[in-house]
Amino acid sequence: MPETQTGVRVELAREGVANVATGLPVLDHLVGELARTARFKLSLEVAPGSTDEAVAAAGRALGAALGERLAANAGSGWALAPADEALASAALERDPQPRLVTNVDFSGQRVGGLATDVASTFLQELAIAAGLNLHVRLVEGTDPQHVLAAIFKAVGAALGQACRPVPDDKEGS
Repeated sequence: MPETQTGVRVELAREGVANVATGLPVLDHLVGELARTARFKLSLEVAPGSTDEAVAAAGRALGAALGERLAANAGSGWALAPADEALASAALERDPQPRLVTNVDFSGQRVGGLATDVASTFLQELAIAAGLNLHVRLVEGTDPQHVLAAIFKAVGAALGQACRPVPDDKEGS
């Protein structure tokens, strides 16, 4: 089976903006939330394919694009983010043994009309491609759309923190 074609460009910005075209409106929206809270100028395109492969390819492409930036900068971050009644946290750091650790499981639910766990698949591929130890926790929330928005906002804020340069400590020198 051929690899799903992707195109991605990520830049740091004052305000996050996203142009995301995966063919999956729910994923486009969630990645847009991530970019806005990360304050990334993000362009991500995935060629049409199966739903599972599009989600995985999008996560891999974004993770690969962020890998060098994470290595050259802070490389770690954490955030707590709300979305209506939902509250999620994310903490991440560069790690030679990348992984996703989460207490959220959407495998038995249809979210955005999809019968796949979009969040876990995307975040797992992102973590592996970027070389991250990524922890995601749902603190509160029941509505699946709000829970997903809170998760992607928290991950975005943590990624934005991790991709920015660490200020020099001029006072100590």
